[in-house]
This record gives sequence, structure tokens and C-alpha cells, in this order.
Amino acid sequence: MQRSMTLFFKYVSLNMLGMLGISFYILADTLFIAQALGSTGIAALNLSIPAFGIIHGFGLMLGLGGATRYKILLSQNKVTESRRVYSQTFLFAVIMGLIFMAIGLFGAAPMARALGADAETFEMTTVYLRTILTFAPFFVVNNMLLSFVRNDGDPSLAMYGMVIGSVLNVVLDYIFIFPLGMGMFGASLATSVSPIFSLMILSIHFFKPTNQLKLTFQKIEGWLIRDVTYLGASAFINELSASIVMFSFNTIIFSLEGNDGLAAYGIITNIAFVVMSLFAGVAQGAQPLLSESFGLKNLKQMKQVLFLSLVTTLIVSLTVYGGTALFTEQIISAFNSDQNAHIATMATYGLLIYFAGFIFAGMNTILTSYFGATDQPNRALFFSLLRGGLIIIPLALILSHYYGMIGVWSSYVITEALILIIVASVINPNKRIKKTK
Repeated sequence: MQRSMTLFFKYVSLNMLGMLGISFYILADTLFIAQALGSTGIAALNLSIPAFGIIHGFGLMLGLGGATRYKILLSQNKVTESRRVYSQTFLFAVIMGLIFMAIGLFGAAPMARALGADAETFEMTTVYLRTILTFAPFFVVNNMLLSFVRNDGDPSLAMYGMVIGSVLNVVLDYIFIFPLGMGMFGASLATSVSPIFSLMILSIHFFKPTNQLKLTFQKIEGWLIRDVTYLGASAFINELSASIVMFSFNTIIFSLEGNDGLAAYGIITNIAFVVMSLFAGVAQGAQPLLSESFGLKNLKQMKQVLFLSLVTTLIVSLTVYGGTALFTEQIISAFNSDQNAHIATMATYGLLIYFAGFIFAGMNTILTSYFGATDQPNRALFFSLLRGGLIIIPLALILSHYYGMIGVWSSYVITEALILIIVASVINPNKRIKKTK
């Protein structure tokens, strides 16, 4: 038990710090945009986030899927096969990043319209999308490499890569937006260069004697990429679903309250991103330990890591909700630079209702990740789909019709609570280990 706890807190604490760094620069980005560009800038940023989420999710899918398979093989002393997984995943990540870049260079404006930008937000949304997508290869490869470096026994370096890249992004964010007056382009450019700094830090791993990651150029093998993407699909579906849900919420909220509603939702989603990053930090930190336990058929360690993960997320969610309830007014004021009373009222109800869902969402994040880490992609994918649009979108449409914005916020809480009940009814680590013996 002592060894499991030591490894757990090492991996999870480092990864939570790294994810906190990433979410911090997103939050700083939002605050700077709010101060420089007002509610219109926040609305434009909120419209752009779904596209950013897809890029981020694709990198996570390749990283978590590839690194999970890599760790399972490595724990079974199949070094050659594990290195093959790494090379295939890396090369595919580069190819997909270049495809996203092409979309950004030639399709940013149509994408902005498709995401719901109106005359007021169109220009800023287009600028943000074009910049982010142009740097997509760095985002995808960085997310992929973070998982592999962590699974190769170097969680500290993965944390440094995330934190240093994030801190430099915040510094550049301020310089580009305020002294240089670069507006939305400055904000998107600062965000876009952060993965480059992170990749520079991660490259140190390849010069360490403990490094097992060996890149060889080879033909892409469809079956292996399918295995990797399927194993990590839940991570991509989580991000894709979040983007779809955000797009749907944007549409519903805009029909109810216009750009003021989008600005209020922007406040909630950007703070929620920080909280969900902490949950993801616990899940991604626990993943190498769960995959190793599964590869070694160590049921005791698997149960210990799962239990510690759930307890950690419960503590985080309760702490966040308590802090939000105490400092609601101050939080909203920081983002509401126009001091719009209507936005403040909507955001207040939103924070208090929506954030109650984190109690269930944190546990769902851990349990869904558990399925992926223990080579159960079908269940991981199914529950990720449930957490996406399958339940929450119809629920939001119905509840918003009867209860307006209160109904929109409530749909998130109800969805996560329902899914937790379903997940808890099917999880059985004992049965999983017996099946693979």
C-alpha cells in the first residue's frame, strides 16, 4: 500500500501541477481578453474554444492511447513492440497536425461562421481560429509526447514542460495584448507558441540514460494506429463532446440571452476548464500506474490507485465548490470588465448551479480513464459518448425551454449524476483481472 500511495502522489501531484499550469494560461488569456476587448472578446473566445478542443483532444487521444499501449507492453518486457507503438504514434501525430494547419490557413473564416460568429464577433473569432490552427502540429505533438514521457518514467519533466510553457505563455499574453496592443491576434499567438516551449523541455528526456523512446521512420500501419486511436478514443470523444456541447450551449444561450448570455457562459466555461484540468491531471497521473498494474495483473495495486484517484477528485470538487460559493462576486467581477449587471446575474446562478456537477464529473473522469488505462476501450468510449451530447443536449433543450438559463445550467449537473450511477453499476476490477489471466 505504501509503494502505491508514494507512486500515486508522485505521478498525480506532478501531473495536476502541470495541468494547473495549462489551465492557468487559459484563464489568464480570458482575463486579459476581458480587460482589453470586453464582453465581445469573451464571446469570440468562447466561440473559438470548440475548435481548440478538437485539436487538444486529438493530441490527447494519440498520447493516452499510444502511451497506454506502450506502458502495457513495456511492463511485459516487450521493448521492441513498445518502441514501434511510439514511432507510429509520433509520425501519425505530425501528419494530423499538418492537416489541421491546412484547415486553419484556408478555412478559418467559414469555420467562424459555422461556429456561430455574428457581425460583432466574426473578425476576432476568425483571427483566433486561424492562428491556433496554424500552430496545430505543435499542439498535437506536444500533447502526444507529454503522455509518452510520463509513461516512460519521467513525470517530473512532463510537469516542467507543461508549467514552463504555460508561464511563458502568460508573460507573452500580457506583452502582446497590452504593451504591443495586438488584441485577439496577440492572445492567440501567445497561446500558440506555448507548446513549442513545452516541446523544448520534453526533448531533454531523449538525452537521459533512462529513455526508452526511440523514434524510427517507418510506414504507417493502419492496424496499429486503429489500436492506438481506439484505446485513446475516449479522450478525444471527451474533448469533441465538450466542443459539441459548448457549441450547442452557445446556440441555446444565444437564442435566450444573446451575446450577454455568451459572455456569462464564457466566464463559467473558462473557470470550469481549470477544474476539469485538475480532474484530468488526476486521471492522467494515475493512468501509467493503472496500465502497469493491468499489465502485471496486480489487482491490489489497481484497486488502491483507483480508490486514491476517486478520493482525490472528491476532495478537489468539494474544495472548488466551497471556494466558488464564498467568492462568487469577486470571481465574476474579474471577468466582467464592463460591469454588466445582467451578465453578473446570469453568471452568479450559473456558477452556483453548474459547479455542483463537478462532484459527479470528477468521478466520471476517473472511472472513464480507468476503463481506457486497463484496455477496455469499448466501455471508455461508451461512457465518454454518454458524457457528451447523447444526454446533455436533449436535456438542455428541454430544460431551457421551461426554465431558461437555470435549465441550461441544471442540465450539466443532472447529466453527470445520471452517468455516475450507470458507471458505478458496471465497474468490477476483480472480474477484469480474472478475464485476462
